Amino acid sequence: MYYAIVDCDNCYVSCERVFRPDLKDKPVVVLSNNDGCVVARSNEAKKLGIKAGLPFYQLAGLFPDTKIAVFSSNYELYGDITGRVMAIIRDAAPEYFRYSIDEAFCVLDGMDHLDLKKWGEELHKKILKCTGMPVSIGIARTKTLAKMASHFAKHYPGYRHCCIIDSEDRRRKALKLYPIEDVWGIGWRYAARLSAKGDKTASDFAAHTKEWVRASFNIVATRTWMELNGEDCIPNEEMAKKKSICTSRSFNGMVKDMETLKTHVANFAARCSEKLRQQDSVASVVGVFIDTNRFREDLMQYSKFQDIRLLTPSNSTQSIVQAASKCLEIIYKEDFQYKRAGVIVMGISPTNGIQTDFADYDAERFEKIKRLDTIIDKINKIDGTETIVLGSQQYTAKDGKSIVFSDAIKHDFKSKNPTTRWSDIIVLK
Repeated sequence: MYYAIVDCDNCYVSCERVFRPDLKDKPVVVLSNNDGCVVARSNEAKKLGIKAGLPFYQLAGLFPDTKIAVFSSNYELYGDITGRVMAIIRDAAPEYFRYSIDEAFCVLDGMDHLDLKKWGEELHKKILKCTGMPVSIGIARTKTLAKMASHFAKHYPGYRHCCIIDSEDRRRKALKLYPIEDVWGIGWRYAARLSAKGDKTASDFAAHTKEWVRASFNIVATRTWMELNGEDCIPNEEMAKKKSICTSRSFNGMVKDMETLKTHVANFAARCSEKLRQQDSVASVVGVFIDTNRFREDLMQYSKFQDIRLLTPSNSTQSIVQAASKCLEIIYKEDFQYKRAGVIVMGISPTNGIQTDFADYDAERFEKIKRLDTIIDKINKIDGTETIVLGSQQYTAKDGKSIVFSDAIKHDFKSKNPTTRWSDIIVLK
C-alpha cells in the first residue's frame, strides 16, 4: 500500500496570490500576528535573502530599492482556501486525514494497480485549476518517505509537482540526497547529535542498526529509522488528530491590566474550542501561560503556567473559556507588563468516548450547550468569523465601543476575505 502527502507550496503567500495574480513571480512576504516579523516568503523573497523571523521594521532598511508586497496574516482566508484544497483531496483519495493547515496525508489503499505518478500530477492540476493553489505531492510506501518525496516534488521542476519513491533503488537514491536535519521526525537536537557523529544525510542515519538507534534515541526516532528503511509503522490514528491544541499570540505592545489579558485569553480559548469541534474531539485539561517580554531587561520578568482538569471533557466554548479564565486568575500578578499569553487544551479524545462525571453531568444542560455551539459555528461560517462571540471575547475600544478580536490586533496590511464575507465580495467591472 502507498501513502501520499499533498503539501501546499508557500501556503500563506499562495493564498494571497489567488486574488492577486499580479504578484506572480514578485517577492511577497506575510507577517506574523500584530505585524511583528516575517513568517512566510515567496520563492522570490527567499532569493533576495529575506529570512524567516526577520522583524518587519527592518525590512525596508535592508531592501530599500526593492518593491516587496507585504501582507498581514489573514487566517480566515488561508483556512477557507486550504479547506477547499482538502475537499478536492478528500474526493480523490480512498482515505485522507489533514495533518496541518497546508498538508494532508492520503491512504491509497487499493490503488496499487493505478499509475500513481499520473494520479498525483492530475490531482495537482485539478487543485490548481479549482482553487488557484499550487501543491507538491509525494508518494511512497511509508509516510516518512512520502514526506521526503514531496520535498523533491517541490524543489525539482522535472517531477512535474509529483515525486514517487516506488522502488528500492529510488529509496536509496532519495536517502543519499536528503539532509539529516530535514528528515521528518528528527528534531534539531537529534540532527545536531547525528551530524556530530558524521551522519549528514538520511542514508547515513538509515545505515545504523535498529538496536543502536533505540539505545541512542527515543521511540519516535526509532520509528523514523524504520520508515526510512521502508517499514510502515506510524499508525494512521496518530496522524489524524492532534494530541494537544495551542493558541497563543504576542500582544501589540504591553498588557498590564487583568481585564485586557482576560479578553485575550478568552479569545485564545474560543479558538481552541472551535478547533476541537472541527476535529470532533473534546479536551479534559485546559492550561494557560503568560509571559513578560524577556528582551526587555529593564522590566521585571515573570512567566507562569497553570492548568485545570475538567470534570467532564468538553469542546464547549463556554466551558473552556471559563476554565481558562480560572487559570489566569490563579497565575496573574499585578505590576508586571505582559507581552504574550496562550491557551493549551490537552487530554484530547473523540467526542463519542466522553467519560462523564456524575457530580458535573447534566444531560439537558450539556445538550443545550452543544446545540448553541453548533448554531454559532454555522452562523460564523456563513457570515464570517466572530459574527457571534461571547461577551468575554470583546474588547473595549478608546471610544468606549466593543470590538472583536480580529479588529483589536494590528494588521495594517491585511487582505480582504472575498470567499467568507459578503462585505468583501469581489465586484466585477
